[in-house]
Amino acid sequence: MARRSDPAPSSAPAEGRRRGLFRRKPRTGPGRIAQMREVYRMTARVDPSTKWWMLGALVIPFAVFEVVGVLTGHWIYFGIIGLLFSVLAALFVLARRAESAAYKSLEGQPGAAGAALRTLRRGWLVEEEPVAIDPRTRDVVFRVVGRPGVILVSDGPAPRVNRLLEDEKRRTARVLRDVPLHTIQCGRGEGQTPLPKLPKKVQRLERKLTKQEVAEVTKRLKALGGVRPPISKGIDPFRARPDRRAVRGR
Repeated sequence: MARRSDPAPSSAPAEGRRRGLFRRKPRTGPGRIAQMREVYRMTARVDPSTKWWMLGALVIPFAVFEVVGVLTGHWIYFGIIGLLFSVLAALFVLARRAESAAYKSLEGQPGAAGAALRTLRRGWLVEEEPVAIDPRTRDVVFRVVGRPGVILVSDGPAPRVNRLLEDEKRRTARVLRDVPLHTIQCGRGEGQTPLPKLPKKVQRLERKLTKQEVAEVTKRLKALGGVRPPISKGIDPFRARPDRRAVRGR
């Protein structure tokens, strides 16, 4: 009696798995063109002159290259190069105008300085939450750690935020006595730094610490913790009077 041979295992599952590895994943978010279109809409809503700046960035470089091409007899070659430069110039103008529009929309809002500080590049440690806050006026102080040392940035009017900033400076100096400590006031008042210029001013500070020292400063700052919650309104235990009837058992 002949032995029944088992059928060879099918290679369909293996092929299916191999095909799945090379299958393109569907895009879940908008494409590059859709993102650029949305950025342009948001920028033009805040700054209507953006379209004219972009139009000038498209026309002027192309016209210059086309004139050079006509004079040299290679107008097609220079026209293609001019078109590429025009697109790059328009994208550069859009990026700059979008940044200005973002700062313009944030300016005057509580916590705008913190949003501007988060645009700093690598090498800076920016606290997500403010380290000091005035619950009545909503003035805040943010903390940044980098090679220049510790930078305290206030967000609020100058006459009102001075005390909050100085209190946080003394509180930080108790833990970091040998570390450079800088204070910057963000705002439009006298002696303050406007919001669009805040990241550049922080980056221009003189570097005095090494990367290892920055890491050590960060560990020491953890002892301070985050923002201190305000004292809640309620009964003062030192002024509370006992209930005499409850003491007598009535």
